Amino acid sequence: MQIFLQTLIGGIGFGAIYALVALGFTLVYRTMGLVNFAHGDIAMVGAYIATTFYISTKLPFAVAMASAIICTAVVGLVIERVLRPLENKDFDLMLIGTIGFGIVLEALAALIWGATGSAVPSPVGTQPIHILGIYIPKYDLVIIAVAAVATVVLWLFLDRTKRGIAMQAVAMDHEEATAIGVHVGNSNAIAFAIGAGLAALAGGLAGPVLYVSPTLTASLGIKGFAAAILGGFGNIKGAIVGGLAFGILDAFAAGQFQGYSELVTFVAFAAVVIVRPTGIFGESTVNRA
Repeated sequence: MQIFLQTLIGGIGFGAIYALVALGFTLVYRTMGLVNFAHGDIAMVGAYIATTFYISTKLPFAVAMASAIICTAVVGLVIERVLRPLENKDFDLMLIGTIGFGIVLEALAALIWGATGSAVPSPVGTQPIHILGIYIPKYDLVIIAVAAVATVVLWLFLDRTKRGIAMQAVAMDHEEATAIGVHVGNSNAIAFAIGAGLAALAGGLAGPVLYVSPTLTASLGIKGFAAAILGGFGNIKGAIVGGLAFGILDAFAAGQFQGYSELVTFVAFAAVVIVRPTGIFGESTVNRA
């Protein structure tokens, strides 16, 4: 039982990171109907930026994370602004454009930080908390807490602010939102910026538990994308549940199957998607012009 609970907590920690990545995918898709294929690369760049501020400039971890979120939000704004002329004109080219931006970000990361990665020390130390015979890493609790706060803030923004409600109006009906005075371009830009910020938050949080390197794109991007599909692409609640489910499944597979854990995880994921193609909560699509 102790091993089970420790594995579960570790899985929830990783799942919280995947959920943040999935939320970034979901937010852009809900607003624009666009899958941002550069999202995993943005998470990787965010991890590098946070690591640079934290290790090289000796900033506190929270400040380094905030700086990375701001920097990557700007990257998201740039991507959206470049792609904006293509909206409602050549949607396929927009998709290709996100792939192109991903390639550019990978090249820039290799140019700035090199092909090697770096280990990030835990900001709260490595001594675990001992509760009822269970050893819980302090940093896992930090990840879970930060991800929970970020999720609540995102929910409050979308449901309790005029800007968030306007973004959802764009998601529900592009033309109607324009007719009532919603600036669709600004709404899309905010979605990209927030999505990029969530990617950076996920990447920065992953730094102390994963080796920060160019391969982080695959680790976070692919699994976050799979988590979004598992929960129901475009569904906020689905992104959270899908991320947590994927992290827990990954943790238990690693404990039971070691080197074959990712194979087992994705086979299980494929089985669920075959049974439920639209995900656990169903896909939320955008009514595009």
